[in-house]
Amino acid sequence: MADDMLLEVSQLRIAFRVERDTVVDAVKGVSFSVPRNGTVALVGESGSGKSVSSLAVMGLLAPDTTVIGPASSIRFDGRELLSLPACGRRALCGKEIAMIFQEPMSSLNPVFTVGAQIGEVLRLHLGMGRAQARRRTLELLDEVGIPDPAVKIDAYPSQLSGGQQQRVMIAMAIACEPKLLIADEPTTALDVTIQKQIMELIAGLQKRRAMAVLLITHDLALVAEIADHVVVMRHGEVREAGAARQVLTEPADAYTKALLHCRPRLDQRPWRLPVIADFMNPAGERRRPDQAPERERPAGGDIAEGRGVTFLHPLQRERGYRPDDQPVLVVNNLSKSFYLRDGWFGKREFKAVDNVSFTLARGRTLGVVGESGSGKTTVGLTLLRLHRATGGSAMFDGRDLLSMTAREFQAYKRRIQIIFQNPYASLNPRFTVGQILLEPMRIHRIGADDRERTAAAYALLDKVGLPASAFQRYPHEFSGGQRQRIAIARCLTMKPEILVCDESVSALDVSVQAQVLNLLQDLQDEFGLSYIFISHDLSVVKYIADQVMVMRHGAVVEMADSDQLYRDPEHPYTRTLLAAIAGRARDG
Repeated sequence: MADDMLLEVSQLRIAFRVERDTVVDAVKGVSFSVPRNGTVALVGESGSGKSVSSLAVMGLLAPDTTVIGPASSIRFDGRELLSLPACGRRALCGKEIAMIFQEPMSSLNPVFTVGAQIGEVLRLHLGMGRAQARRRTLELLDEVGIPDPAVKIDAYPSQLSGGQQQRVMIAMAIACEPKLLIADEPTTALDVTIQKQIMELIAGLQKRRAMAVLLITHDLALVAEIADHVVVMRHGEVREAGAARQVLTEPADAYTKALLHCRPRLDQRPWRLPVIADFMNPAGERRRPDQAPERERPAGGDIAEGRGVTFLHPLQRERGYRPDDQPVLVVNNLSKSFYLRDGWFGKREFKAVDNVSFTLARGRTLGVVGESGSGKTTVGLTLLRLHRATGGSAMFDGRDLLSMTAREFQAYKRRIQIIFQNPYASLNPRFTVGQILLEPMRIHRIGADDRERTAAAYALLDKVGLPASAFQRYPHEFSGGQRQRIAIARCLTMKPEILVCDESVSALDVSVQAQVLNLLQDLQDEFGLSYIFISHDLSVVKYIADQVMVMRHGAVVEMADSDQLYRDPEHPYTRTLLAAIAGRARDG
């Protein structure tokens, strides 16, 4: 191994035993190196093998179900990790190699304070006493930017925001001053401003502590900010590797080009977003977008070269409300308060939504943006009466949704539906897809009988791009993007007029995100659906929204047509949000 290489992975092959005689290949001869003090990014979609490769470095793969090829090698600082005994790997990982996991709430123990969890690392690996570990924990919390560390050290993970939880994970990872930090999707599903803070924090820690960083992500725009070297993976294989600047500006592989072009940009709004298949098509034909109405066709398009295919970034979409738009939902002074215990007998009011007003036009999309805690999700849940409003009105078809009795609202449930952020959590794991689609139709008596309902369910599966065989399968048998399509199909069984999309694409790979956004746009074009699109991703909102409402601390700070708001934001908070993504959106 070269002296300047801290980690060298060579011909890594990993397979999993899913049944006694069935083995599935996950990583197929992957090789890459991480130099000392350098940053390497493993990039690819879910299932590409990037996270599995990092878990192999950490020794976290289950030995009874994992098969590692005999020619595989993982050398760290001159030592072959695959030949180390279990006790040697445990001593190494956490001290010299540390990892930040994608979902902090799944990695932090909910029954221990954050101080106890960081202190455990210090006592186990460095032999510190409890008092010394607590002092060092306070220093670490301060270093990673946790406010009031003397208070937060005794807090439980559930009492911290998502960004603060991720900072605790980082503090735990750097506690023993590791030589290599592995960051597995450290910013997925975080607000854009928090994403920027986390990446700046990692970059600053790397510089101060002279660490090497292995960043795992599916977002090439994020890579541009921090990585020196990029390794692009797909289906367990390396498709392209090289200096970050070269790979991002002059990609050689069609798959890399596809990843770069799938993500919405601030400076373009194509009629349809390109997807992976547009670049990986082996036949080499020129792809043409769906035809747009004559009044919305621009003079030209934007060309991107793929492997054997020239993809024409279609005709640009126009966005914005028009004078002749008909309102479908008028919300006035919507408010929602939660009451928290204050002392033994008192209670304190927390205004999650404070006098929010807006009009949603038929066939249009209202984007709702803001950081976690801004109240945007509470607005959607309150409109669906999943929270009880404490004030205001929501006029839909001449009736106030918020003042109806439960019996009266029953008839309106089918007309306003919601797509949740996590489709797996919102789909019954014990139901087949067919049962998931048939149940709401039976409850609301849609269709004359089960034969007609079953035919409608198959038609909806086809509409959302799923095969007929999906009808008999269970949610766990599908990918994240496919599960989101099932959730959309379930909403469509009710033939709604309004869909509330609550962070419905935030945790999806960029290519799957493009597919779902295209599907939502197709459904809006065909059925005239109206969307309330809640998201922290301003690039996505710019692509799909006609009007954007910016929320902060439960209140609306700015509202304008999409192009106007992004071109000339008035409120300082809006300008801060846009500044956090402007460079990434152009690079992506």
